[in-house]
Amino acid sequence: MEASLPRRLISTPVAGPLAALLLACLYFGLNTEQFFTGANFSLIIQQVMVVGTLAIGQTLIILTAGIDLANGAIMAFGGIVMTKLAVDSGLPALLAVATGLAVCAGFGLVNGLLVTRISLPPFIVTLGMLNVAFALTHIYSGEQTITDLPPLLTFLGQTFQVGQTNVTYGSLLTILLFLLFAYLLGSTAWGRHVYALGNNPEVARLTGIRTRRLTVGVYTLAGFVYGIAALLLVSRTGVGDPQAGQTDNLDSITAVVLGGTSLFGGRGMVLGTLVGALIVGVFRNGLQLMGVPSIYQTLITGILVILAVAVDQLSRRRTR
Repeated sequence: MEASLPRRLISTPVAGPLAALLLACLYFGLNTEQFFTGANFSLIIQQVMVVGTLAIGQTLIILTAGIDLANGAIMAFGGIVMTKLAVDSGLPALLAVATGLAVCAGFGLVNGLLVTRISLPPFIVTLGMLNVAFALTHIYSGEQTITDLPPLLTFLGQTFQVGQTNVTYGSLLTILLFLLFAYLLGSTAWGRHVYALGNNPEVARLTGIRTRRLTVGVYTLAGFVYGIAALLLVSRTGVGDPQAGQTDNLDSITAVVLGGTSLFGGRGMVLGTLVGALIVGVFRNGLQLMGVPSIYQTLITGILVILAVAVDQLSRRRTR
């Protein structure tokens, strides 16, 4: 039993990404004085909490062998809906937030229905929805940034102290969301059905899983998570920005891939996605502390993604 435990840990998809994260932390800690400080770690978590939350929804969809190119645009529209309703329309802040969450979930519902009812590829559906959400964001906002937000919309950007370190409530919420979805995927029948759907949808259907309903549910839930990411974004920036989220779709895919989730579906862990998001955050933070230009940060991130996908391909070939 004692000999098998380390072997099981090493064989999990998250083992490689976690080792990479620890090595990156060690490297930057040895080369910069500020890296191993509580304030810097808190900053890293704040920097990745929005993309990390988006990546939770992206993980759910990729586990079903789909992909979502529209999540950043949906998040941006959700943020504009929340802020504009609260500021310009005078709607109570709580109701404005609930409406923004519902709108984002509605986008997910439409995506799921198009994928299941019309059998459109997820890539095409979400590529089209990216443009729809982007256009609606700019039309509804009138190209204007929305300021003077009520306190409820910025609450998650406030901090509390852990020792000598200030931690935002949004960072805590992000971690709790990862733990919640780790439980849902790893310890519930729903989670097992999601993995089965990604592995082989026809076999899943023959075993009695309602694959269409499950797929629609996954896309809708992912959309709701994008709404939470919108609230986190608004809380962190303090404004409703129509220009937000334009590259976050790719960043969320990067986090998922670096975390060991297979782009072919059916294999991966949401905690791996957290590790993947932290890898991106640590590299960007560490390279910035070392004075490396931002363009090289993008270059290194791209190389890491290619390596992660290559490792996934090689591991799939070995298991065939």
